[in-house]
Amino acid sequence: MNSIKRLLASVTAVVAVMASAVSCDSGKTSEDSIEEETQHATEPATKNPADIRGQHIVWLADFDLNPEEGENRSTALALFEDVYGAKIDFVLTQPEEKYEKLDSMVISGDEVDMFPYEPGAVPDGVSRDRFEALDPYYEMLGMNEGIWNDMNNIIDKLAYKGSHYVVPYDVSDPSVLIYSRNIINEQELGDDPYKLYLDGKWDWDAFISIMENYVSKAPEGKKRYGICGDIGSSLLSSTGQTVVGFDGSSLVNNISDPSIEKAGQLMEEIASKKLYDSDWKDGFPGDKTSLFYSGGSWSLSVSNGNNPNSDLMVVPFPKPSGMDSYSIPCILNARMLVKNSAKGAAVATYIKCERVAASREDYKSAAKELALTEKKISDEKTNFITEEQYDALESYKEVFKSKPVIDIAYGMGERMYGNGDYSYETRGVMDNLTTAVLEGKIGTWSELRDAWSDVIDSEVSRFN
Repeated sequence: MNSIKRLLASVTAVVAVMASAVSCDSGKTSEDSIEEETQHATEPATKNPADIRGQHIVWLADFDLNPEEGENRSTALALFEDVYGAKIDFVLTQPEEKYEKLDSMVISGDEVDMFPYEPGAVPDGVSRDRFEALDPYYEMLGMNEGIWNDMNNIIDKLAYKGSHYVVPYDVSDPSVLIYSRNIINEQELGDDPYKLYLDGKWDWDAFISIMENYVSKAPEGKKRYGICGDIGSSLLSSTGQTVVGFDGSSLVNNISDPSIEKAGQLMEEIASKKLYDSDWKDGFPGDKTSLFYSGGSWSLSVSNGNNPNSDLMVVPFPKPSGMDSYSIPCILNARMLVKNSAKGAAVATYIKCERVAASREDYKSAAKELALTEKKISDEKTNFITEEQYDALESYKEVFKSKPVIDIAYGMGERMYGNGDYSYETRGVMDNLTTAVLEGKIGTWSELRDAWSDVIDSEVSRFN
């Protein structure tokens, strides 16, 4: 799990005590009902509309939701156990084997109720009869209690053929560019990109200009780049468009959309000007070979630890020049109800507990406090996140919630989104669209588009 997601999943025991308790009057449809759930730590949950006391749901995953020995429960688990009287039983599977394990358990009749969400859940996982819709359990989810209001845009985006298989309880890990303000100032590169973002001026033109300026000032004999990391997917998302259009029931090949075309041409420009360093790095490069590191915010704490005196900051990928608003991709946090599970009400209730933990201000404050706690890695290194960075990341999540850009192409199976042993000929379409031009595997975006458009058409037809 990424760092912020990990923080939200390990809130301290003090917060768990605040959260534990129990008087659940589901007849109330406001935040008052949630307040009542968190007041009395010893009363039985007698008013739950679906009494799940004593139930154990089987969680199949490569990570446990229960705490390890000596660790504290997450707020969500404390609510689930203390308010609703239910438990989670963990079945371990390796990441690369989890779908095979899920299918074999379902086929053999072994109990399995809840599974991690990944983009491949919809539509591919649904089409393979792996998951059940959550619509029958909306009361248990608390959908009418006001706690889901800021997630409704996202939930509606993920409806598939009239049903909701994915109900994300939160978003995390916004895709960002990490850079050093010290370098910006030392190299006299102009305005701070974060200030440009706040002023609405952080666009593709400004992005290219500052990278070119940085590269042009390289000392003799030193190679510099404008950016490294995973940039292609965020660049496409910055247009506000998706490779596969989706209205909840029908899919359409959107590869020729003018905005997507311009993003592809920007990749050409970045590649032709040699602004992109394709060598893999796990965080901001302290050797100053690249001005920006592009990736998920999970890498920020480590980047700070590796560069404690660099005054690092995070900014989203710039918007297309001339566009009014930003589009910032995030990770969706959700749990899936497994096909044929007899514990749908319990799984939905656990998802509600995750939502309560993610949405209540007291829990969010505790999560922030924990996120800002420095983590000593060794005598020489301490990982950390500053309050300014944390607040910026939270604001980017709100941008995504108000304008979610979710490309269903990532959920359409191996042909659309698979690594294919990292071969251009065999890997998924989306990996090629976001890397092939940048890495010089094909010359132009138009060539790339034409090479893979028929495959997209074929896969769209398969799911429609």
